[in-house]
Amino acid sequence: MFDWLADPQAWLTLFTLSAIEIVLGIDNLVFISIAVSKLPHEKREKARKFGIAVACITRIALLLTLAWLAGLTADLFSLFGQGISVRDLVLILGGVFLVVKGVMEIRDLVAGEDESEDIHTKPLASFGMVIAQIAIIDIVFSLDSVIAAVGMANHTTIMVGAILLAVAVMLLAATPLGHFIERNPTVKMLALAFIVLVGAYLVLDGFEIHIPKGYLYGAMGFSALVEVLNLWARRRAARRSLAP
Repeated sequence: MFDWLADPQAWLTLFTLSAIEIVLGIDNLVFISIAVSKLPHEKREKARKFGIAVACITRIALLLTLAWLAGLTADLFSLFGQGISVRDLVLILGGVFLVVKGVMEIRDLVAGEDESEDIHTKPLASFGMVIAQIAIIDIVFSLDSVIAAVGMANHTTIMVGAILLAVAVMLLAATPLGHFIERNPTVKMLALAFIVLVGAYLVLDGFEIHIPKGYLYGAMGFSALVEVLNLWARRRAARRSLAP
């Protein structure tokens, strides 16, 4: 079971898979930060860590059901002449959920509904509902990465190790990222736009309309760079205004 420990190629595979899981987990971290923002402040940190733990369990569960994963591409039914498999259905439904969720959150931000108003005028989300959303979306986000892991590694222990390493990084990054998004409303708007973009991408992918992921990541990276420049400019302007 652990013969791979003496194989340098296995270690290279482990770190490669871990890097893939970490990069693909960024979207999940953004969604977790948005989801837990609907909870009271005292429950957000607990929900953030619990949600990541649930995400870890769902990824490992997907990984261990290798035979089931292998049959995900078999068509269940046809829609407008397009065969729809289990994988396609998961991507379409998950993508629609992300688009609807992102658009609703953007609507609230544009309407100017801040957290102080939400506490008194709108019911806060329940802890269980937030965790359920995180678990469902993690299945959608991790489906392709788990299938890729199955194709890249021959040992289940390597794949599980890669997931555990990625989750450890997510645990370290989740709180700082969440606080950063909460402190910067424009970053939150950008994150919600990313969620809508990813949702649209998943829906198209579910209908076998494949767009190279490089285009998606390129657009997101360029937008993030522009936002970094905006944040830098605003901070420099704030420091100049405070200077005597």
